Amino acid sequence: MDHAPAAPTQVRPARLLLLAGLLCSASPLAAQRLYRLELSLAGGWHIYDSDTELASTAGFAGRLGYWFAGPFALEVEASYAKPRTDTPLEKRVTTTTVGGWLLANQRLGSSQLFIKGGYGNLNFGGCPSVSVPGSGPCGSAGVLQGGVGARLALTPQLLLRYDATVNRSLTSLKFSNVTLQAGLSLMLGSKPLLDTDHDGVFDRNDRCANTPRGILVDSRGCPTDHDGDGVPDGIDRCPGSPPGAKVDDVGCTSDSDGDGVLDGLDQCTDTPKGATVDEKGCSSDADHDGVADGLDRCPDTPSGATVDALGCPGDADGDGVLDGLDLCPSTPSGAAVDATGCPAAKPPAPPVAPPAPPTPAGRTWMLPGSVWPYRGAVLSPQAFPVLDSVVAILKAEPQAVVEVNGFALDRLVPADNTRLSQFRADAVRAYLVFRGVAVSRITAIGRGSEPLIDSRNTEEARTANRRVEIHITGKPD
Repeated sequence: MDHAPAAPTQVRPARLLLLAGLLCSASPLAAQRLYRLELSLAGGWHIYDSDTELASTAGFAGRLGYWFAGPFALEVEASYAKPRTDTPLEKRVTTTTVGGWLLANQRLGSSQLFIKGGYGNLNFGGCPSVSVPGSGPCGSAGVLQGGVGARLALTPQLLLRYDATVNRSLTSLKFSNVTLQAGLSLMLGSKPLLDTDHDGVFDRNDRCANTPRGILVDSRGCPTDHDGDGVPDGIDRCPGSPPGAKVDDVGCTSDSDGDGVLDGLDQCTDTPKGATVDEKGCSSDADHDGVADGLDRCPDTPSGATVDALGCPGDADGDGVLDGLDLCPSTPSGAAVDATGCPAAKPPAPPVAPPAPPTPAGRTWMLPGSVWPYRGAVLSPQAFPVLDSVVAILKAEPQAVVEVNGFALDRLVPADNTRLSQFRADAVRAYLVFRGVAVSRITAIGRGSEPLIDSRNTEEARTANRRVEIHITGKPD
């Protein structure tokens, strides 16, 4: 007499540990193979829909699969089980399923996960000529099938395989059956997938073999270079280099002349430091005196005048005509000259003039901080009226001399303040010379930041202290 199927035994902890060991010890070689044919045998547990009146039971299955395109495979499967009816008759019913599957496989480390779907025919055995109530189902039914599973490598060709599937009938009586299976798969005709240059792209798909280590590659295994500087991504330490810039072996740019325009984009690579340059890295010279803008302390020098290293003109003979424009550069001191610097025709004797007023010794003018740029020594046009007044007095009194004292409170370093204050005093002296005052009558001194005229630590105070004082001190010795 047949007995009802026993309940499934509990899985012991030792068996769980054994299964975990198999999962963890699966060979990573399985993730490096190209598969073609798969022959699989499995045992399983079949769980039937209650409408079939069949109890759960063990069964087995066989499969033959063909990997036809990368991760995709076609598979045929036949399964067999003989469940007992859950009616008082307790009759055994032979069930077979034959079907086809489409599998989509995904490698995950040393494992493979897959999903599958397909169609099958489920047969419950032949139907008797006289139906006996409680004897279970008979005949066949078309079913739609779906499932998930995993493969774990024991060797490169031998894999553990686990499947969980469900089938749904296409007959008027709707039912769904579930099957849980475990078994072995033998991979026939498999080949190792090699990655000789270790760039993550297998040799069979790698269009750029022997890629050096560390370089990032595209899906074809070829190096990428997103900034187009010739240094591949992955070893490029400066991956945002502008197009056209010259880079070193690690992809980083340089600026040899320190003008802010990168080598490779710089068309003038020997620009002096401090010179103003355009977007091509070339300096300009607005007054064409040979001293580049940014270095030129007198940027409005008349064309043709001779200038010093700071771009400021001189007047060696003190006749009021700048060197370079002076056609008679050795005119005696005090001689009247024309516009070319040569002695002028002697004019008729002027009428006797009243005695000249005394020299305005001790008189002082100030160019306030507002006429000077921050950390700069270029005169603002606002200073010209004041300086023109000084020029008028000095021309009216040829024996008077002038002392120009520059001040700066633009920088934290005292030496820098002193240097900047000297540049400002030199700029005033250059203007007075340009306006016809002999350079020998002018003394230009950079005083630094002391004395302060406003000791507060405010922007207004710093502007007030950024000044130039002009003193007429009397006759020269």
